[in-house]
Amino acid sequence: MQGLRRVFLFGLAILPVAITTAFFAPASAGVTTPPRLGSAVFRWGEMPLTPSATGGRRDVANQPTATLENLECHVSTLNPGLTSHPPHRHPQEEFILIQEGTVEVHLNGTAQRASAGELLFFAANDLHNLTNVGDTPATYLVFQLTTAATHAVPPEGALAAARPGMLASGVYRWDKAAVEAAKTGERRPVCDSPTLTLTHFACHETILNPGEAPHASHHHPDEEIVAVIEGSLQVEFNGVVQRAGPDSIIFFGSNDEHGMKNVGTTPAAYYVFRIATAATPK
Repeated sequence: MQGLRRVFLFGLAILPVAITTAFFAPASAGVTTPPRLGSAVFRWGEMPLTPSATGGRRDVANQPTATLENLECHVSTLNPGLTSHPPHRHPQEEFILIQEGTVEVHLNGTAQRASAGELLFFAANDLHNLTNVGDTPATYLVFQLTTAATHAVPPEGALAAARPGMLASGVYRWDKAAVEAAKTGERRPVCDSPTLTLTHFACHETILNPGEAPHASHHHPDEEIVAVIEGSLQVEFNGVVQRAGPDSIIFFGSNDEHGMKNVGTTPAAYYVFRIATAATPK
């Protein structure tokens, strides 16, 4: 696991190459709601980069899912010395995966650095932004989550509200997590907690040996996002078979039957994000 694994390049794809579960419900005459996102494999590296004043952006997804009112994702590239935007806050909780580069994370008046492979979490209404403090462009994947609870978060921000037991805004480092050995490879838990708007948010990193599957095909009510870092996975869901390599993201919808297997000749590395809300079936 040299090279890519050392820097944990997160290729979170987002050009769909698999089916989604789509439906349209009329909100009023001539108006439709966005289609619901179902299980799929996406590739953001195949998407065109739209230039911006600070670098560039790839818009990825902006849809409801079975358990989220909305899942918004985009890929940003931030040029050296520039800031993503002025410090701002929003009720939607957000997590960011640094794909490459080094950024300074400004959070509620404090600052700390984060580099490739690290997870940033911004709790509801906490003040935040990023600055590229490296010599090369920084690329990172942004996910914003909206749930029913998003509409009732404290306006002063999660830090000021000091709700006990909730995941706090911060930088979560995969290399600080303990390694759990498995017959199929290894695993590192990164975080596991409720948040202000999610009943459960968990993240772990997995190394899967060639020819192995992490588990038998199964289903569960929680929705999952899998970020493939390196290697070649065969992905199955609801009778569909797809390949997912580096620069890919896999989305598994609530209770969709799914499974994965390393079909390459080298270990595969990927991150798993597991999400549950008040709308998640029990």
